[in-house]
Amino acid sequence: MATILDTLKKGTEYLEKYYVEDARLNMEHLIAHVLKVNRMQLYVDFDKALTEPALVSLRDLTKRRSKGEPLQHLLGTVEFCELEFQVDGRALIPRPETEELVHLLLQKEWPANARILDLGCGSGVIGLSLAHHLAEKGAHVVLSDVSADALALAKENAVSLQISNVEWVESDLFSAIDSQFDLIVANLPYIPNSEQTELSREVQRDPALALYGGELGTEIMTRFLEAASGHLLNPGQIALEYGIEQHDTLKKQAEDHAFEPVTTRKDLNGIERFLFATKAV
Repeated sequence: MATILDTLKKGTEYLEKYYVEDARLNMEHLIAHVLKVNRMQLYVDFDKALTEPALVSLRDLTKRRSKGEPLQHLLGTVEFCELEFQVDGRALIPRPETEELVHLLLQKEWPANARILDLGCGSGVIGLSLAHHLAEKGAHVVLSDVSADALALAKENAVSLQISNVEWVESDLFSAIDSQFDLIVANLPYIPNSEQTELSREVQRDPALALYGGELGTEIMTRFLEAASGHLLNPGQIALEYGIEQHDTLKKQAEDHAFEPVTTRKDLNGIERFLFATKAV
């Protein structure tokens, strides 16, 4: 009977034939998922034989991965800011850059009982992470999305994580938002429509509604910046994640819409990725 090491080698070779990036790491995750163990445990149990039911399940998952189904969808969860979130086709798969944005926000000083809006919340990773880590300070987070499916997934994550200092609004940007906040954070669609065919198979499995921001890619964020100031307390702040080479356009738009100061920041890969701005008094 095949051992864990044998299966890992064969599965890695199979995924490599289908141009899956990080094929070995993918196989490690899939085997650990099927065996319900930590990935590091595989190295201790390399010589352990896999049962036939485990092999059947693993073959199915490996085949689906070879066809471009995202690893996160196959595993059903992703770790984000020390929390485990459910993920599926209803919302964007969380990216490392977005986790970096949340860590940057958690390093800032926020007032007690801060009111926070996560606009375009998707699976809820930003808003729920902030709600969890700022709960002791009395923070209250509103999570909003235009997609009812995405909101449903975010609500499921709130339940599984036992996060209660949140509320929900189905809204196209600010159309159904009538409150003001200390912080509005948004990871809105920013990929230009023309780049659809250039995306990886995995990214193309994400909802189009969560990916494409218009002909330029910045149209939805422009609408956000036009209206955000009116939904901020003084001195409220916004935090925005954006795409490659969009920082100059968005920084100028923020300055033109009553924000000062406006700063941008690079991600860990050295790419301009985040905008932070304060409502001008």
